[in-house]
Amino acid sequence: MGRLLSTRRRHPLAAIAVLVAVLFTAGGAYAALAPSTSQNVQAASSTQIDEGRQLFAIGCSSCHGLNGEGQVNDNGDVLGPSLIGVGAAAVDFQVGTGRMPLAAPSAQAERKPVSYNQEQIDAMAAFVASLAPGPEVPDEQYLDTAEGNVARGGELFRTNCSQCHNTTGQGGALTMGQFAPNLTGVEPRHIYEAMITGPQAMPVFSDQTVTPEDKRDIIAFLESVQNEPDPGGLAIGRAGPVAEGLWAWLVGIGLLIGMATWIVTRSSKA
Repeated sequence: MGRLLSTRRRHPLAAIAVLVAVLFTAGGAYAALAPSTSQNVQAASSTQIDEGRQLFAIGCSSCHGLNGEGQVNDNGDVLGPSLIGVGAAAVDFQVGTGRMPLAAPSAQAERKPVSYNQEQIDAMAAFVASLAPGPEVPDEQYLDTAEGNVARGGELFRTNCSQCHNTTGQGGALTMGQFAPNLTGVEPRHIYEAMITGPQAMPVFSDQTVTPEDKRDIIAFLESVQNEPDPGGLAIGRAGPVAEGLWAWLVGIGLLIGMATWIVTRSSKA
């Protein structure tokens, strides 16, 4: 009997069976005792939201209210709109471009140096996003302009954006003291976020109206325009042959008038 047991223990399959049993036991123990990934994510998210709530209370609540409900003064004037439902993308755009906190009441918030670092901006965005569902910060795959179609992006931009931002994204004046800002040097993420949140007088271009791929193409077009060389030395607003022709006409006609005046003056003296 002892020899039989000894033989079975030395059987090649015995070691494999023992190894499998040990692995199953260890795996079961880990699954039972280790905290789940979702719990870790929820804990991290809760911590980030709490941090964002504190930052929001200090820097934003005087206008937008402690819970983002908005504020109205005694005269009925809106001090700050409600942020419920604007989503993380709106916060990342407004704070990430320095438009918020607002320096002073004006017809339009202008781009200025950023007051918070990205970690703080993410925390405030998480807090505002926790108030109600809204547009999220775009995925990196839609910000990779190397995958964008520049030609199609140009068509989309001229159709949907050029009326306000100029055909090359140089911006332009609007009514009531507002303006379409110059898009030169703006990060792809912020351009995307502007399209899905519609800041100031800008309309919202939802993913149903302009797909994420279309937005990526538009951003790729803007980058290509900004990276175009200027052989003549001056960009002249990058408005194309109209501006170049006007410049040539003014300089050329000016020189011709000057030469004609000089010839007439010389002739009269003779």
